[in-house]
Amino acid sequence: MYLPFADIHFDPVILITIGFCVGVLGGFFGVGGSWMVTPALNMFGFPMAFAIGTDLAHIMGKSIIATFKHRQLGNVDLKLGLLMIIGTAAGVEAGKELILHLERTGHVEPVVRVIYIVILGSIGSYMVYDYFAFTRETRRRLPGLAVAERIGSALSRKLHDWHAPPMVSLQTSRIRAISFWAILVVGFATGLFAGFLGGGAGYIRLPALVYAIGVPTTIAVGTDLFEIIFSAGIGAFLYALEGKVDLTAAMTMMVGAAVGAQIGTIATRYVKSMRIRLYFGYTVLLAGLSVLLKQWAVHTEAPQLGLAAGYLIVGLALFMSLLIMLSLAKGVREEKR
Repeated sequence: MYLPFADIHFDPVILITIGFCVGVLGGFFGVGGSWMVTPALNMFGFPMAFAIGTDLAHIMGKSIIATFKHRQLGNVDLKLGLLMIIGTAAGVEAGKELILHLERTGHVEPVVRVIYIVILGSIGSYMVYDYFAFTRETRRRLPGLAVAERIGSALSRKLHDWHAPPMVSLQTSRIRAISFWAILVVGFATGLFAGFLGGGAGYIRLPALVYAIGVPTTIAVGTDLFEIIFSAGIGAFLYALEGKVDLTAAMTMMVGAAVGAQIGTIATRYVKSMRIRLYFGYTVLLAGLSVLLKQWAVHTEAPQLGLAAGYLIVGLALFMSLLIMLSLAKGVREEKR
């Protein structure tokens, strides 16, 4: 199909498949999926700025659907999400200006890919490490007893001890008091990545909510999606003003995302919180590997590596979506039994 804004031809089956898979992953992990969609669109022919802007528009629509479903499950902290928006708006604008500056200098694609590799590799490695460290600790201290999840971290405890007024309480997230400025900093940082790397930056916000603010995993998932509606919406609007959004591609992806988001959201009822973190860590790590292959292909002028990177990112989305759907089916069977 012809995409008039980006002025390219693109296979609609790929767009719908990407939308469905990222819808499942987004509903399950509470992320927009930009760390998959933006690289995938770029790998298959979208200019980087168009890939980011189109991704933001698609993610906003998908997150509305997933947030509504998570709200029904009691997984959305509206107060926390609304407070974070203040910092997010400023961060998105700053990130967008950085991207446009790099685009004018001709360095946008390699810089964005390198930062993707560093961010995804760091987050994925830590979350996988945290899961196995927690599992070993639990088995040593409480043999034969499964503990649901580790709430908070050393960083979140320090932030909770930072009594810089005004202090706010977050009943849904089970946090008695935390400084408004801590929430503002997290919101700005995630907004910056949303504007610079594309999407709602849920791959940054979810770990930040869990490890920096100390929010339980399932509530972090729903709250992250709620906040992504605004961060992605602001970003899409700013990129649209620059003519960098292809609405035809975004709406085509939404066809698959509308179905996938429902499946992923319901699956969070049947998978343990720490297992969600493990799946997320592995997914982010492999997504970073695909970006690394793409950058290597550009550096060595080996187009076959670039093609392999594209297949890896799509294959990863398909595999993780299948794993989540199987977990959902297993959980439903056990519940009926």
